[in-house]
This record gives sequence, structure tokens and C-alpha cells, in this order.
Amino acid sequence: MENEVFMRFCKGLEKALTFSYDDGVSADRRLMKLFDDNGLKCTFNLNTGVFGNNAHGRMNRQDTLDLFVNCKHEIASHGSKHLFLTKVDAMRGIDEVLRDKRELESIFNTVICGFAYPYGAFSQTIKEYLSLINIKYARTTVSTHGFEIPKDFLQLNPTCHHTDSDLFDLADRFINTYPHEFIKEREPYLFYVWGHSYEFDENDNWDIIENFVKKVARNKDVYYCTNGELYRYVTAFNGLEFSVDATRVYNPSAITVWFEKDKKVYKAPAGEVVSCN
Repeated sequence: MENEVFMRFCKGLEKALTFSYDDGVSADRRLMKLFDDNGLKCTFNLNTGVFGNNAHGRMNRQDTLDLFVNCKHEIASHGSKHLFLTKVDAMRGIDEVLRDKRELESIFNTVICGFAYPYGAFSQTIKEYLSLINIKYARTTVSTHGFEIPKDFLQLNPTCHHTDSDLFDLADRFINTYPHEFIKEREPYLFYVWGHSYEFDENDNWDIIENFVKKVARNKDVYYCTNGELYRYVTAFNGLEFSVDATRVYNPSAITVWFEKDKKVYKAPAGEVVSCN
């Protein structure tokens, strides 16, 4: 296993946790406070074309701006009107995503790179046109029940929904095991939870997310990140350039990256060449 390289997160951490919540609803206020109070990060996926229609407590434009502007979390697109992209042609689908992306970028003075498929519906054609309009990652609703780092960010499969019966068993495994404990399977862990915050109100089960947060928060072994931060970090790691003898590495990105090689953790600062022998 000489010269094998494994990605590690910020400061050499082996595990990451991220959340993704859809629709921009009033219950996001309570969820965001829970995350903020416990040092967690989330990506919130918004539909600008249906602001204020009151379905599941969707917020109007001003309330959405007030909640999410300058927050610690990430804003991503969920389609302007939450259309089934598999039920419209490519031209209509592109318009649906671009309208939302443009409006979000204007409202929040940012660049939107993320997307969550409405109803979890996607296809190869949809993935291809998302790539063309500068969407870098897109979340599905397909649960992996595992902690694998995604290989295809336009088919970003979460670990599970927050109501999954395996949620707390997965949390125990995530907390109590480490990649370095295994001889071959040394890849880092990603625990990815998704849902809609209105579900907690409608099902009267806020205790699920509150107990989950209590279990996983403030763990010195976990990197807490948004979906976009995860995408950018993995992309930066994948862009590392190693010398032929694997004793030096150049990091051409703007992000400092950590990795494990021969059971030793190295730091590769942005734009620098470092020794790793």
C-alpha cells in the first residue's frame, strides 16, 4: 500500500457531516437556530417562483431574505416552481433552473452552484444540461445508507432522510468507527442527511432532529460543512498534482487540502508544492 493517498478533511479529519433541507419554509427558522446553536451547517434549497404560496408554510420573498441573508449556511436552487424536471422538455427544464438560479443570485448577491432535484426526479439528460448552466452538484433522494464520498456530484445521493429507521444506527457507526482502523477501506466518511423542516411541524417529531443533533454535534473528529463546501473541497483534493515518485505534491486550487499517505497526514496549502515522503 506504499504511496496510496486518501483524502482527509480540514485539519486532517476523517469524517464530514452535511445537511440539505428543501423548499424555504417557515420551520427553517427553528431548524437553522438548532444548527447554529450546535455548530452545524446546512444547505437550504429554495424555489423563488412560488414565494409565499403557503404550501407547507413557504415563506414570501422578504421573509426568505431576512432569514437567509448573511447566515452561516448555503443557499441552493430547487427549481423556480418545483417542477418535475422529468415531466418537461429540456428547454423548459433549463428555464426552470436558470430562473431560480438567476433570482437567488440577485437576491443574495452570490453565485449559486448547487441544486436539489424536485421530487428527487432526474435523468442523464437533466444532469447534462445542469452541467452546462454551471450547476456543480445536485442532490437526489436516493439513500445510500453509507458514508461514501460522491463520485458524481450531479447525482449526489444522501446517506438518508431524517425519518429513516436507520438514522440513529448510522449515527452510532459514524461516530464510533474511523477509516484509519481499516487496512483497505481507508476512504473518509460523509454523513449526509436531507429532508423538509415542515415535516417536523406536521408530524410533531422535532425530537428526531434534536436528538440527532445532540448525538453528532460538537465532535472534534468531524468536519461540519455545507454541500457547496464539500463539493469544493473534494474537487480541490482531486486536483492535486503528484510528482512521479510521489514525494512532492502541488495544490493548484485556492483551498488548502489535507491527505493521508503511508499512514501519515499531510497539509497541502493552496498554490504550494510540499514534500510528502
